[in-house]
Amino acid sequence: MNKHVATLITSTLAASAALAQDKLDLTGDKARASYAIGADIGKSMKRQNLDLDSKALAAGVVDTFADKLALTEAELEKALNDFKTSLFQKRQTEAAAAGGVNAKKGAEYLAANAKKDGVKTTASGLQYKVVKAGPDGGKSPKATDTVKVHYHGTLIDGTVFDSSVQRGEPISFPLNGVIPGWTEGVQLMKVGDKFEFTIPSNLAYGEQGAGGAIGPNSTLVFQVELLGIEAGK
Repeated sequence: MNKHVATLITSTLAASAALAQDKLDLTGDKARASYAIGADIGKSMKRQNLDLDSKALAAGVVDTFADKLALTEAELEKALNDFKTSLFQKRQTEAAAAGGVNAKKGAEYLAANAKKDGVKTTASGLQYKVVKAGPDGGKSPKATDTVKVHYHGTLIDGTVFDSSVQRGEPISFPLNGVIPGWTEGVQLMKVGDKFEFTIPSNLAYGEQGAGGAIGPNSTLVFQVELLGIEAGK
């Protein structure tokens, strides 16, 4: 961060700390830029769901540039370490709770889906259904092949988390470099086929999830169309 930007941030945070209840004059370019930078910082912290004292935060920035810190370096380090530990424990607790809910919902969904017409379940627990069969004589890929596919991925509630169909561009990838449910499932297909896969969490991203919409222990649903095989690539 350069000195000019730091100065703008400092002035914004100082104004927030000292004049929290006053109406800001945002008619000037400098004031508007300062406010925008402050808003960007605030949005970042809000996205991370950080439990912070905004006034103390503003004071920490201002005091740093004024070389008048209210805490010693040792106290600052301890406060940061304590905060990181607390935040990690909170995130772990939240993930465990979400994982338990997702696992229960996933098991119920898989049990119901297994009873639907056309759905088959493999020994691993992967479920698949032929949506469209390709032409006779189509080849099936091996795990070591690179495949070209179109896909549409959702959670069991229908939330779309990734879709080459929506992007309008298929994707190629080594079949042994993706989640186990894909590696197993796509090998069941022939070029031209379109399958629906319902993938248990242990064949997807497991307890860790994949960030964003894919939480821990999430069961995933994919519509996959196998467009081609690039053997040995």
